[in-house]
Amino acid sequence: QVRLVESGGGLVQAGGSHRLSCAASGTIFSINGMGWYRQAPGNERELVATVTSGGRTNYAESVKGRFAISRDSAQNTVYLQMNSLKPEDTAVYYCNAIVRVRSTAPVMGYWGQGTQVTVSS
Repeated sequence: QVRLVESGGGLVQAGGSHRLSCAASGTIFSINGMGWYRQAPGNERELVATVTSGGRTNYAESVKGRFAISRDSAQNTVYLQMNSLKPEDTAVYYCNAIVRVRSTAPVMGYWGQGTQVTVSS
């Protein structure tokens, strides 16, 4: 089984910075990609940023230039550095990983439990 554990959520003032971490553990042969998604009350879950095993990144337009995703492949960990935070960034942030648990297994997506980020104005 694969487990994703997020950390770093909390209360931040608008304009401030914050960093989220997510560590994957369990039976892991390889991780193709990792990413962050978020869900605000009343909204659907949306992509924030992703990073491939090769280091290619992708960002939602709303966070480009403010957020940076990075990955430590040796530690199976992904980070989200959030700068210039806005109240509209308030949401539960979820970590996602596309994992192959053994060489012959298909890739599957796994989710963390989510961590709340609240940006006060």
